[in-house]
Amino acid sequence: MTTSMTKLKIAAVPDDKPVKVTAELPASVHRDLAAYAEAIARETGQRADPTKLIAPMLARFMAADRGFARLRRACQSPRDGEE
Repeated sequence: MTTSMTKLKIAAVPDDKPVKVTAELPASVHRDLAAYAEAIARETGQRADPTKLIAPMLARFMAADRGFARLRRACQSPRDGEE
C-alpha cells in the first residue's frame, strides 16, 4: 500500500515570542490536535508539540475569515477627514 503525501495546512510551527494563555479543550479536539501533530511528524520527520500547533491554527483560521479581515481593515483605516 502506498501513502500519498498530504498537503497539511499547518506544516511548520513559527518560532515567535509567546504569550501564555490557558484554555480547556474538549477531549475530542485534543485527540485531533495530537493526531495532527503526529501527521506533521510523519510528513516532516520532526516531532511536533500539539500545543504549539494551536497558535498557527488560530492564526490561519482568522486570516481566512473574510468577515474578520473586513472588520480589522475598517477598524485600522483612518476615517475620511481625520488624522
